[in-house]
This record gives sequence, structure tokens and C-alpha cells, in this order.
Amino acid sequence: MRGADSYNESLFTTVKLEDFVPANHPLRPIRTWVNDALAKMDAKFSAMYEADIKGGRPSIAPEKLMRAMLLQVLYSVRSERQLVEQIQYNLLFRWFVGLAIEDAVWNHSVFSKNRDRLIEHDAVTELFNATVEMANKRGLLSGEHFSVDGTLIQAWASHKSMRRKDGSDDGRPPEDWRGEPRSNDTHESTSDPESQLYRKSNAAPALPSYLGHVLTDNRHGLVVNVQASTADGTAERDVAAQMLADVAGPGKRVTVGADKAYDTKGFVKACREINVTPHVAQNINRNGGSAIDGRTTRHPGYEVSQRKRKRIEQCFGWGKLIGPIRQVMVQGLDKVDQLLTLTMAAYNLTRLRTLAQLRPQCAQ
Repeated sequence: MRGADSYNESLFTTVKLEDFVPANHPLRPIRTWVNDALAKMDAKFSAMYEADIKGGRPSIAPEKLMRAMLLQVLYSVRSERQLVEQIQYNLLFRWFVGLAIEDAVWNHSVFSKNRDRLIEHDAVTELFNATVEMANKRGLLSGEHFSVDGTLIQAWASHKSMRRKDGSDDGRPPEDWRGEPRSNDTHESTSDPESQLYRKSNAAPALPSYLGHVLTDNRHGLVVNVQASTADGTAERDVAAQMLADVAGPGKRVTVGADKAYDTKGFVKACREINVTPHVAQNINRNGGSAIDGRTTRHPGYEVSQRKRKRIEQCFGWGKLIGPIRQVMVQGLDKVDQLLTLTMAAYNLTRLRTLAQLRPQCAQ
């Protein structure tokens, strides 16, 4: 018998959002881990709103904002306006954020107004550190063998925004710059002054950019440190040395794999001063030759580090294909750093979920 094409909506319903999400949905373990991490950040969230405790309307819960920000990365939602729209009608998003079916969704401008507050209190950094601690407790980190690399992050600015610092071209149309040499010494972007003209190779154009730096553990390729910086020729090695200093310690010997860009005497010397063995790829075509020799390359661990270091490209590829760091839609170094850190936190959570499926003992 043919069924009738009718629509009758009940006035009341007893169905919960929990019932709409399959028991084996990949977001379930991620939500559990995120909730545990956010619960430990309760004191920090209280401090964030301490100045407003005397009066005013209650804010949107920062836990809900951070869950929504994670969803934006995990599901490649292009803008916060689209994110709010999807939370409005997507039951899975409502469940993950923590909104009931009848709860109203906040305005998209809430993200912009709270971004500086989250940066000031390092809330996203603490969430990222929580993902690293989760991996460490589950025995997924070696703590001794690492890889480091950097990637180009295109800024939310165009060539037309590049103007002379002295203002001598104020009366000139922004698109009329053909034949005019440009450099970071003479020009800066009016849209994002902290971005720098930079290119990764001679075949690529110089674009307003930032650099993203990542330190990964070689055991499973999980990110253990992340930082954004302005784009210049030495930033990759300088920031790498800073991140390695955080994981190295007295009486602790660690190794780091890196590509040829890190094969410089300065970086090798900085590594050895903090008890880090530099397993960098040899750049024998450089003037003066490689900064390391057979005393480093003869050991089997060098070959292992060179093989493992290529895994670091996976987090960059994920962050640019799934995440938003190919060209960020925020301006300013602090905001770019926050977005990069959030992206790597989301990447760690997806890796933890995958590893938990392969190793059930790591799921708890």
C-alpha cells in the first residue's frame, strides 16, 4: 500500500540530540576528549570574564565557542557566518557544540569579539597542550625523537595592498605597480602590516605571507609544538631552535630530523648547545658544504630520522586541505598563530581518534 506524502509535526517530542548521532560516529571520541580538556580549563575561563563579573548579561559559554571553532576546522567551514548558519540547522553540529534543539544560536560577530580574549588568556594554546598530554598519557609519544619544518601561510592581503612606507605612492592607483621593485624594507601591506612579502622558491611569486612552524614526535607524527612567525629567511631555523629548547633538558638527549634548509652551521651549533642531535639532510651543494659529517650520518638513527621526518608534511597537508591555513582569513600575527595552533590541535585529535581505533588500549 502506498504511503501518503504528508507532514505532521508533533507539538512535543521526546527525542534527544544524542539519539541522532550514531554510536560509532568519529566525532564521539573527539567530543569526549575535548570536553575533558575544557573541564580542566574552568579556572582559566573564569579568569577571562572576571572583569565583567559585576554586571551585564551572561556571555556565550567559552566552551561552546571553542567547540564551534574546532568544528569549523574539522569540517572545512569557510567562514564564521556559515558556521553559525550550519549550527542552526545541523543537528550533529548542535550536539557537538552543546546546544539543545530549541536553543538559539549566537550571532557570528561573537567570534570576533571573543577572539582577542581567547588570545590574551592563551585558551587555544592550552587546548593544544591538552591534546599533547592526552597522547603522552597513552604512550603515543617517544619524547626523544622529533622532526621540525615550516610552511608558508598566505596572508589575508593582496599585492594591491602593498604600498610604500613613506607614502610617496598615495596618489597612485593600487593596481598600477608594474615594473616597480618591491621589498619589505620599502613596502608594507595596508590590510595586514605584519605580513611580509615572501616566497618559498625562485619559481614562486612573492606574496604577503606568514610562516608556520611545527615540531612533531616521530613515533606517530603527532604535533608537540607549534608557532607562527613573520616570514623571513632565518625564521624557520630560529623558531625551530626555540621549540627544541622546550623539549630538550639537562641529561636528556634528543634527535631532530629536518630538511636541507636547516643544514647551516648556526642551527647545528644551536642544537648541540641544548643536547639535541641534528639529523638534518645534508646540503652538499651549499658553499662550504654540509654542516654535519660522517660522525652524525654514520649512525642508523640518522637514516631513521630522515625517513620519519617526511611525516611532518602530513599535518601541513591536512591543515591546508581540510583546515584553513592555506590562506588564513584573519589578520595579524597573534590571530594567525591562534588559528594555526587550533588547526594543529584538531589534527592531533583526528590522529588520536585513528590511533585509538588501531590500538583500543589507547582509547581511554
